[in-house]
Amino acid sequence: MPLGLIAGNGSFPFLILRAARQLGHEVVVVAVEGEAFPALEDLGRELGGVRHSWVALGHLGTCIKTLQHAGVTQAIMAGQVKHTKLFGGVLPDLTMLSVLARLKSKNTDALIAAIADVLLRHGITLMDSTELLAGLLASPGVLTTAQPTESMQADFTFGYSVADAVAGLDVGQTIVVKDRAVVAVEAMEGTDAAIARAGALVGAGTRVVKVAKPKQDMRFDVPVVGVATIRAMQAAGADALSIDAGRTLVLDGPAFLLAANEAGVVVVGRPQGTT
Repeated sequence: MPLGLIAGNGSFPFLILRAARQLGHEVVVVAVEGEAFPALEDLGRELGGVRHSWVALGHLGTCIKTLQHAGVTQAIMAGQVKHTKLFGGVLPDLTMLSVLARLKSKNTDALIAAIADVLLRHGITLMDSTELLAGLLASPGVLTTAQPTESMQADFTFGYSVADAVAGLDVGQTIVVKDRAVVAVEAMEGTDAAIARAGALVGAGTRVVKVAKPKQDMRFDVPVVGVATIRAMQAAGADALSIDAGRTLVLDGPAFLLAANEAGVVVVGRPQGTT
């Protein structure tokens, strides 16, 4: 039975595709035009056993028909789609319009959960997006060579309750803190933009707290960090990052930790249950 991959932007879909093929799955990729990277199609040809289709953003009905025609009953959603496009530039099909009409709010959880429900009604179950990548989930404890200072730890401790509350409201998963004050809160702009804004506001010495939602649905919107996160922190003068162990994907882990160590950025995996 082929596995479906609904792909947005970023490197996450590439990792899912490689892992699925290594496990022997035939894969049917439905990539969102203007979001998924064209190189994903090239990788599918290289790996073999991959059928690739492009679909316009908002054309949920076409996505479903493509997966059904290929015999897909299980799919993984991987990669981001810019939430801001909901406010312009999207021409939804009738299936997507029916989803949007039922929403009481257009936050990430509500939107994707509604899409998941529609997929299920058409015989397609969304899988845990980390199921094939369990080895990439962050471990608890200090992950870098450098240890957090007392000041960093104080900012983390201060930031956890705020970040958890913001994530619980489905506003964003990241806040940036300095001297136990919230400098920036992530919303639709994304983590890297929030980090850059904090650096522009208060300069160097900020700390980044990225959390999973209190009731994180592991099928979608799982926190992800990678080398690009470290580069954004380095550019903004941020010197410490906390991520949730067991619920945050660390893309290209060795390169991520090498970049963090070289940049002097401390990375900590918050154990589950820590507040």
